[in-house]
Amino acid sequence: MTLSTRPPAVRTSLPARMAGRLTRLTWIDLVVAAAVLVVLYVILRVGAGTAVSFNPARVTRVSTDPADLPYYAARSLLRMFAALALSVAFTLVYAYAAARSRRLERVLIPALDILQSVPVLGFLSVAVTGFIALFPGSSLGPECASVFAIFTSQAWNMTFGFYHSLVTLPRELDELSRSFGFTRWMRFWKVELPSGAIGLVWNGMMSFGGGWFFLVASEAISVSGHRYALPGIGSYAGTAIAEGDLGGVGWAVLTMAVMVVGVNFVFWRPLTAWVEKFKNEQSEATDVQRSLVLDFLRRSHWPHALGRLARPAAEVLGRAARILGTDDRPLSVDPVRRRGGDAVFALVAGGLIGWGLLDLLGYLRDRTGLGVFAEPLLLGLATLARVVVVVAVATAVWVPVGVRIGFSPRLARIAQPLVQVLAGFPANFLFPLATWFFLRTGLSINVGGMMLMALGAQWYILFNTIAGAMAVPADLREAMDDLGVTGRLRWKRLILPGIFPAYVTGGITASGGAWNASIVSEIVTFGGTTLTATGLGAYVAHATERGDYPHLIAGVAVMSLYVVGLNRLLWRPLYRLAETRYAL
Repeated sequence: MTLSTRPPAVRTSLPARMAGRLTRLTWIDLVVAAAVLVVLYVILRVGAGTAVSFNPARVTRVSTDPADLPYYAARSLLRMFAALALSVAFTLVYAYAAARSRRLERVLIPALDILQSVPVLGFLSVAVTGFIALFPGSSLGPECASVFAIFTSQAWNMTFGFYHSLVTLPRELDELSRSFGFTRWMRFWKVELPSGAIGLVWNGMMSFGGGWFFLVASEAISVSGHRYALPGIGSYAGTAIAEGDLGGVGWAVLTMAVMVVGVNFVFWRPLTAWVEKFKNEQSEATDVQRSLVLDFLRRSHWPHALGRLARPAAEVLGRAARILGTDDRPLSVDPVRRRGGDAVFALVAGGLIGWGLLDLLGYLRDRTGLGVFAEPLLLGLATLARVVVVVAVATAVWVPVGVRIGFSPRLARIAQPLVQVLAGFPANFLFPLATWFFLRTGLSINVGGMMLMALGAQWYILFNTIAGAMAVPADLREAMDDLGVTGRLRWKRLILPGIFPAYVTGGITASGGAWNASIVSEIVTFGGTTLTATGLGAYVAHATERGDYPHLIAGVAVMSLYVVGLNRLLWRPLYRLAETRYAL
């Protein structure tokens, strides 16, 4: 037996350990801590204005003084990030439920088609009244309604993208997680969420841009003849546009550009660089995205400390999942039991939906008669033609551009801020220029409105194409280079199959986004001049402004019918093709 020469362990006291950690703090840690404190302080100061008293009968006027723009920009950013947090939570829960339950999928995915087809103004007309009643006498009512409206412009695209990543999970990852006996929580946290991380981040970035697009509508709300204006960059621009103040519009455009570039640099660029680690490839890429902010944070001790703090929370969630029994459900169910359960589920769901439709038809019959659907059905054909043209042109233009950006991290570093500015730029800010251009050239709003509609729809295709191209493993591209495969054959064998699932997600959300964008692109107003196109979007906007609920319900129902029909006839078959043939 040999004696150990190792000195006895000395237990260090807690104050000594804390002192040792403090001595390891660098100036980078101090800068990060100061930045976090400043952000929290700004949130507290800006958030204090969301709970002031509010009188719905009194019209709130938004100042167009440029000195108020920093405060307005902070209020708008707070709403945008609050809506983004809600959208991420909704996406993770809704998409997972739809992807992992056949019964829920039959209800949730068609419901998602309908939800993305309902215009933002359709949600606002209900949300404003409900939230004001929920928070009487407080500005929290319209604030919650505004956040909810931004949420409805963000959530659907993210949910579609994450759902598709779940149903197209690489087979080897699924089999590996099952062979290791992963619980459902472990599979989600270790396999499914990382597999869809790239698409989730890029779809989140696109959805954030969609929120900017509807910022004016969500902050300067006109419902049933009442106008609710909240302090924000969107309401500032809306007021300047209504007053014909070109100087105010210019200040709003400049502030919006600074906000979009700043958010991209501080938030989205680090995220897109960080999720590169989740790319499914067998060899490390030679050229990867970089972010100054991410590199700065990696040199700090705070991310590691926060990661250690988060581990107990993850363990608690895992234990809760096991307690609730979600980890012990069988992966396969007896076919007889499944068919019986499906029949009962379909009967109950169909009965509830049928009862609701009968009650709605009775309401419309008593108020206006069922002939109220005739006009929006005809107007919907005009808007449908615009949507088809916008999606087709956007596909031809932006798919090659997206592939080029996604395959080149160096180009992505240059193009990402520019794309973010273009995608996040609200079309409403261009109404003065659009009005002048249409009047000067004699171009009909029926044709010119498609250009404004494209500003709110084409970026879904570009962003999803970029995400799909970035997710293509670098080793596959290198193999194609070694084999000398270029040109049309490279597109046929690698690029199109690689980006096809992401493009389908972009196409379905671009189609829904184009229908939603028709609300603001078929009516162009500046000062005392208003140009109105023939279409369903203008019909819904007029009904919302008048508070004409029967016509609003008819317009929203017809728009939902067109969107769901287009999805079922075109996009759903492409979804199935992507799942069965083009999954990685």
